[in-house]
Amino acid sequence: MTQPIQIDARFDSGNIEVLAIDGTVATLAIRHDHQSDFFQWFHFRATDIAGRAITLRITGLGASAYPGGWPAYRACVSTDRRLWTRTDTSYDPTEEGGTLTIRYVAEGNMAWFAYFAPYSMERHHDLVADIASQNDVSYRSLGLSLDGQTIDCLELGEGPMEVWLYARQHPGESMAEWWMEGALEALVDPANPHARYLRQHCRFHIVPNANPDGSARGHLRTNAAGVNLNREWHDPAPLRSPEVLAIRNAMDETGVDFAMDVHGDEAIPHVFMAGFDGIPSMKPGQQAGYDRFVELLDARTPDFQTKFGYPRAPAGKANLTMSTNQLAERFGAVSMTLEMPFKEHDDLPDALQGWSPERSMQLGEDCIATLAQWVAERRAKG
Repeated sequence: MTQPIQIDARFDSGNIEVLAIDGTVATLAIRHDHQSDFFQWFHFRATDIAGRAITLRITGLGASAYPGGWPAYRACVSTDRRLWTRTDTSYDPTEEGGTLTIRYVAEGNMAWFAYFAPYSMERHHDLVADIASQNDVSYRSLGLSLDGQTIDCLELGEGPMEVWLYARQHPGESMAEWWMEGALEALVDPANPHARYLRQHCRFHIVPNANPDGSARGHLRTNAAGVNLNREWHDPAPLRSPEVLAIRNAMDETGVDFAMDVHGDEAIPHVFMAGFDGIPSMKPGQQAGYDRFVELLDARTPDFQTKFGYPRAPAGKANLTMSTNQLAERFGAVSMTLEMPFKEHDDLPDALQGWSPERSMQLGEDCIATLAQWVAERRAKG
């Protein structure tokens, strides 16, 4: 009798439920975020697969957070947890409540599968430790999450402009922390002229992971209490959203001139930006500042585009529970939400990897260079 394949997910950010295994075919389901109806993130390992063509069926996805994220999506796979590629994947909305079928021909005896390349909490701690050890970088904990994890903040620069960069309010959007790694490495590189300029003229406050509990638990969108942090910025509470409360309190101490909230979008196969359209108290030049940054980023990298994105909010109708809108209204900041795809990047496709950690990191570096140009223009205007 042939040994059936094995599936497990008892590790950092792991998420899958095994419904049945028949030889090389596994029928699976995604566990909901704790105390929440959200589910979409998966991350698991398959073993006993050497030399076998395996089929992994994830069912019930018509009720997932973003069913539009599954058509034309290809699952991420890795045999060493360093290089993540894409594998043959199809979606049938009529099969068992919506079924994603992943097919993979294994050479080695194990492989990891994920919705996007994971960014583990161990790698997060390595990143924080490495950046904090660099010259003229300081570290502080802004507070604790519900599970008692620190909200890590890295600070650098000597200038008067207060810049806040933060990521992974939605923990399953792991490309956001890959972006952070690229941005941070650029900022601490002594040979990077954009970083050198920015450190002279800005003070950076950088939160690489705003939702460590959801990240470790394998959530898509929420913290340990099942709360979507990016709907808490109007009135964060210590027993519901301490992560947002800690970050917003720190922002109140420093003020905010420029802010970027880094995310991933399940359905739109492009990199794009969302702004603060519709805030009640738009300041002179505030919208122009946002528009100019978008224009500069569009000119710098073909990985960014402006044709596809979210609809703009009508005047006075901005959702102030969201961080980008709240910061623009609260501080008069030029704030923005950067979105990267889970799917293929349709503007510059990559058959091997699709949108990837490496491209997320490169985009982080490109955003830092763009910010330097944006700051220089503002300084020239006085």
